[in-house]
Amino acid sequence: MDWDRRAHCIKLLANTAAGLRTVDLWTASEPWLPDAAVLRAETEVMRMFAATRSGSTPNLAALDRAKWLCHQAADLAQDDPAPWVSLLALGRLYPEGHQSARLWWREVQHRDPLHREGHHHVLRYLSARWHGSHGTALNFAWDAALYAPDGSSLAVLPLVARAEQFRHRRDAEGDKALFLDRHWSEAGVRNDLRMALERWIAHRVTPGAQDVADLNYLAHGLVHAGLDSEAGRIFELLENRATAIPWSLTGDAEATYVKWRDRTRASSS
Repeated sequence: MDWDRRAHCIKLLANTAAGLRTVDLWTASEPWLPDAAVLRAETEVMRMFAATRSGSTPNLAALDRAKWLCHQAADLAQDDPAPWVSLLALGRLYPEGHQSARLWWREVQHRDPLHREGHHHVLRYLSARWHGSHGTALNFAWDAALYAPDGSSLAVLPLVARAEQFRHRRDAEGDKALFLDRHWSEAGVRNDLRMALERWIAHRVTPGAQDVADLNYLAHGLVHAGLDSEAGRIFELLENRATAIPWSLTGDAEATYVKWRDRTRASSS
């Protein structure tokens, strides 16, 4: 089973289903069906995040109900890491985090040690924006990248951690935050970029389900570190498939992407 591709499909379906009642009706009519339960659980988690973004923070009862749905899905789909990944995401919404987060992460690792979505949710959980610090998140990202096999997109995780730190500092301190303009030139960034190029891109054979998102993080880091030639190769792989994050961190996402893409093309011609 390609768990990463399944996770990507579940996320896309849940994002659409969150504003509808279709998945609720499906699970009501076929409560024994694992796929329905897994999608229902992720959909409910997305609803909790949507409520938070709208300013209507879910109460503990709503969070616990979503947690119950995730555990129900885990019981029905016992080999599937998806319900445990949904729990990791949900855990961020508890005011002090959730005491079972470490256990949920072990359940994901037991089923798929290299689960891309699971790693990204743990990174967010450990970030300064949620229940950790930048140092904790970056150390987790480095460990994951170091122990991942060649060809794994987990090599880009330190760049995701650095983008998250930039976003958090900008949101908390403003665009003029001290040394924020030097964020991508600080010691260690180029090492992280080289690791992603050498450990992932150089050995990349089969495109992963979520490679577009990870390639965008890599291209973003490369251009801001002044590595235009290397960035040009990544823009070619992207084929104009831009994602809002991380390009929106410094302005309009589409305009920023196009600016850097065209600049790397010009520098290579």
